[in-house]
Amino acid sequence: MAKTLVIKVGGALLEDAECLNAFFVELKRIRDTQPVVVVHGGGALVQKLLTDLGLKSEKKNGLRITPAEHIPYVVGGLAGSANKQMVAMAKSVGDNAVGISLADGGEINCFVPDADLGCVGQVDGGHAGLIETLVKTGYLPLVSSIGCDENGQLLNVNADQAAEAIAKMLRGQLLLLSDVDGILDGDKKVIPQMTKELAAQLIADGVITDGMIVKVNTAIDTATELAAPIGILNWRNPALIGQWLQDQSCGTTVQPE
Repeated sequence: MAKTLVIKVGGALLEDAECLNAFFVELKRIRDTQPVVVVHGGGALVQKLLTDLGLKSEKKNGLRITPAEHIPYVVGGLAGSANKQMVAMAKSVGDNAVGISLADGGEINCFVPDADLGCVGQVDGGHAGLIETLVKTGYLPLVSSIGCDENGQLLNVNADQAAEAIAKMLRGQLLLLSDVDGILDGDKKVIPQMTKELAAQLIADGVITDGMIVKVNTAIDTATELAAPIGILNWRNPALIGQWLQDQSCGTTVQPE
């Protein structure tokens, strides 16, 4: 069996029904020859929900600060609305998707790395047994980035970090879909190949900022551990997924150390 392809998508994809449809059409085609797992966030949906409720939301180093009182709404947005919208779209193109969260199955461990972020978690090892079972039985797992700690506290996990952890557990391939065409240089042009040294320089120069710092560091760490390149592509053109798998001629390819 081919390596499992782990694809991370953000909540912005849910805002574009045409692209979301094209995304699942492309995944159904890819799944004819390669297993696929989707890990998703839903920042835009959660932000709108919190705003509508009159709740203030802030970020620290690109990560959403999640006070305990926000968790019911974050969980409802990510593991509820966002996840089930994706399940429904997969069904509409004839694919068999199962919507789960990091917490389901109780095998993926999470903890709070920074109390200043509130109920924001990070994956700390474990096993992707439930995901593997779904893949082996022909389903498309759609995993929301909601985890829980050993005490059962629900946590909002950065979707990039969640996808990285799952790719490592599955020893698979990783693609990070972004709202830009890849990692951009100071002239806003796509950098075809990214290395650890180049990334450090671009971060120091202020070229790579905010949430893209997490995305780049995630890709470099995973590429190194898997000893395989990681792709960063634009979600607005799902056909690029197949193109990258074939020849890595689009987006940014992050090389292992």
